[in-house]
Amino acid sequence: MCFPPSLSPSADTRSWLQVPRLALRHRLSVLSGGVCRPAPWRRRPITFLCYILSVGALRPLANRVALYRSFPTRLLSRAWGRLNGVELPTWLRRPVYSLYIWTFGVNMQEAAVEDLHHYRNLGEFFRRRLKPAVRPLCASSCLVSPADGRILHFGQVKNSEVEQVKGVTYSLENFLGPQKRQGNDSSSFRDLLLASPDNDLFHVVVYLAPGDYHCFHSPTDWRVELRRHFPGSLMSVNPGVARWVKELFCLNERVALTGQWQHGFFSLTAVGATNVGSIRVYFDQELQTNAPHYSKGSFHDRSYIAAGDQLLKAAGEGGVALQRGEAVGEFNLGSTIVLLFEAPKDFSFNLQPGQRIRVGEGLGSL
Repeated sequence: MCFPPSLSPSADTRSWLQVPRLALRHRLSVLSGGVCRPAPWRRRPITFLCYILSVGALRPLANRVALYRSFPTRLLSRAWGRLNGVELPTWLRRPVYSLYIWTFGVNMQEAAVEDLHHYRNLGEFFRRRLKPAVRPLCASSCLVSPADGRILHFGQVKNSEVEQVKGVTYSLENFLGPQKRQGNDSSSFRDLLLASPDNDLFHVVVYLAPGDYHCFHSPTDWRVELRRHFPGSLMSVNPGVARWVKELFCLNERVALTGQWQHGFFSLTAVGATNVGSIRVYFDQELQTNAPHYSKGSFHDRSYIAAGDQLLKAAGEGGVALQRGEAVGEFNLGSTIVLLFEAPKDFSFNLQPGQRIRVGEGLGSL
């Protein structure tokens, strides 16, 4: 394009016009994990979400986080739950499920029922069961993966802070809530959880994508003593979002199961997310998630060791006994499982950050 001499843009003007574009491009690259090449079609929904959250790249980060947190994600999740329960006509099931399979890379050869016409609605398809032999348990590991997904982070818990993704931490006390357990004389919340000063506290985070198997299993033999339900937000737990929303796991709705295993304290927490308002625990029919109203910062406890509890046949004086690999519950869509557990200091993880993992594969050993 030609300009009259008086209107021709100078080099300084052209450089100034490129600054917002370069800043936005850099921000998009950071949110997408530093990958600058075009995203495959299957990842475009996530890329689009990151783009929407990045249109204000020149605004302060706090403003963007506040804007995102103001979205009615709980209402949207309840609407999605109702949609999932709508029975599809038989002729429509194969096209709808096939599109989902193709988009998210679902492996239907592992499903107990491969016939797509069998699933009456999206909810049944999301919660499909697997063939018994496709998830063998690792015999050499004392701790196995509770879910199919991707390892976001793992390691020792230090200074009562836990990493949700690399470089972004959240408070252990805010995540689990106050504990009645009395440990040693240390004032550290982390130390109060430990039964033995010779042990350490470890954690591992497993992210379930929409195409993953949505049930979660017991990672070891242990007893659940308490269920603590935290109503809260239902923001996306996609790693791209988790990088810039501090304490995301403490803000979202979650169900924490805590108890004891052979080395002391053990907990498994199912964290909800957008479109994952429904978290189900098989042995606790009283649990109701994603209620229309809740008090911010509140939580609801249920003890499994209380005398006279006749509702749980599996519960004894020591709580609900779970066996390694036993199915514990399910999400309505992919989300996140956080394990926090006590173990001897020589416990070592057999993992790599970002690796894919499946139910029953080893997490670590002594």
